[in-house]
Amino acid sequence: MRVLGIESSCDETGVAIYDTERGLLAHRLFSQIAMHAEYGGVVPELASRDHIRRVLPLLREVLADCGLNLNDLDGVAYTSGPGLIGALMTGAAIARSLAWGLGIPAVGVHHMEGHLLAPMLEETPPELPFVALLVSGGHTLLVDVPQIGEYRILGESVDDAAGEAFDKTAKLLGLAYPGGPLLAKLAERGRPGIYRFPRPMVDRPGCDFSFSGLKTFSLTTWQNSGQTEQDKADIALAFEEAVVDTLFIKCRRALEQAGRRRLVVAGGVGANRRLRARLAELNAAVYFPRLAFCTDNGAMIAYAGAIRLQAGASEAAVIQARPRWPLTELLPPA
Repeated sequence: MRVLGIESSCDETGVAIYDTERGLLAHRLFSQIAMHAEYGGVVPELASRDHIRRVLPLLREVLADCGLNLNDLDGVAYTSGPGLIGALMTGAAIARSLAWGLGIPAVGVHHMEGHLLAPMLEETPPELPFVALLVSGGHTLLVDVPQIGEYRILGESVDDAAGEAFDKTAKLLGLAYPGGPLLAKLAERGRPGIYRFPRPMVDRPGCDFSFSGLKTFSLTTWQNSGQTEQDKADIALAFEEAVVDTLFIKCRRALEQAGRRRLVVAGGVGANRRLRARLAELNAAVYFPRLAFCTDNGAMIAYAGAIRLQAGASEAAVIQARPRWPLTELLPPA
């Protein structure tokens, strides 16, 4: 079964084709970072309009990459939520129109399930069951995964997501947009031990997170420093170490709580080098998607949709988007 995947939940347009027998055939991605940089963040209306411009050209490119045409497709998967409503509606409208015109089924995919399953696209995918750390600019949560479609939330952020805290702290330090990766790069020049930041909520039971206080702590530390470039790098390092240590402690706790020996890490912050190195110290097998699939992409949507379409998923030909959609509402593929 050949499935077209379309991702348009925020500021990246992803298109891919996944074959249930041959694996991922092709994928393309267009990032809107340059367009939104002028505003210091994502402008929803601009994001929606750019998705309209990008989806079909990217579709033509992936079809050419694998030597197929539209009639060779057996199904369409698209991100139905959560995300920006206008961006989601754009992808949903295009996907549903293609499916209707081709006479093939379409299925809406949960964005976070796509991220959670992204490591399944690698040569050595994780075996079920496992615990998943979904860590990005919009989400930070730990999920117990007995089987695909069965998700139990072990912990989540009560305020800022980890990636959001990275971006906000970077902005406070005067870094360009998007600040998270720039902050991590700046931290490489930081001197260990100069500053010690708190590890939020690690002294409490459970696996919930709180990162909003760290950006305030960063601002106060910066204001009380000499405000040199070296001070900025030292603060970046202390901030990154605090986030990474907190994620490590909570992952270890979640694995113990769920009785699992495998951890899947997905989402944009999963590309962070310090986080990857720290999680390798866990007494568990740790799985990451390739760097290209840490951020939003069409491949993960094509894969997640293919699982459900292959299991016989059938949805009414209605354009639906859910800007808020709890992961626990999903059910295992029929």
